[in-house]
Amino acid sequence: MLTSENDSLLARYRFACSLAESGGKLAYEFYQQRDSLQTLHKGSDLQDVVSRADCEVESFVKSRIAEAFPNDGFLGEESGTADEGKSVLWVVDPIDGTSCFLNGLHTWCFSLAIVIDGEPVIGVVYDPNHHELFHACKGQGAWLNDQQISPHPATTVAGGVMGVGTSHRVSTEDFLPFLDQLLQHGGMFVRNGSGALMSAWAAAGRLIGYYEPHMNPWDGLPGIVLMREAGGITNDYLAAEGIARGNVVLLASEKIYPQLKQWVKQPLL
Repeated sequence: MLTSENDSLLARYRFACSLAESGGKLAYEFYQQRDSLQTLHKGSDLQDVVSRADCEVESFVKSRIAEAFPNDGFLGEESGTADEGKSVLWVVDPIDGTSCFLNGLHTWCFSLAIVIDGEPVIGVVYDPNHHELFHACKGQGAWLNDQQISPHPATTVAGGVMGVGTSHRVSTEDFLPFLDQLLQHGGMFVRNGSGALMSAWAAAGRLIGYYEPHMNPWDGLPGIVLMREAGGITNDYLAAEGIARGNVVLLASEKIYPQLKQWVKQPLL
């Protein structure tokens, strides 16, 4: 019999999956009229953009969570939060890969995680372009729609393709040494513009792993939960104030992770 704590966790898990699909479908409606969307740049980084779609989807999701779980906290990429101290925190990026979204590339997604008492326990990534819902809850395994997923079976980096990401928040010295080692050891890489989506692909065994020297929590946390529940390994993302400052992300199978870890310049806590 489930305990009340498990009942509460599973209720949020079911709601998170449904909400990700609803939020992703709303984002897709904006995607179909993207040429008419007004966009703004965040600060001086011309690669970091936000659109009306990001803001309206996040507002929709935030209101739905407040109605269903009024005592939970919320951390969104666009609206921020004042709720980090709450026991349950929903962490949301309404459109991860906004540049891809605005340029008509089908590599963006809706990204959501739930952190309870400082532990990431639910991760959901929804790709509305391909109707794929990647979802995981602590103790329940990781899934793509209704099919359970697991990491890539490769035993070395030469056995598959590695997902990587970077941004102007870090220097080339933080990122290029990893690529150099990967290539020297016979590996290959792909970057599609959405770290959350590539992390989900890694948990599903499409990629051998994912590395990014710095990810914000709304993009990094869902893949952390997905890979752990799929049976792989990740770094401790929430160490060193990761929920407030972001952190490095490395995730892969048990066989590949130790090899990748040697090439990461940032401390993996």
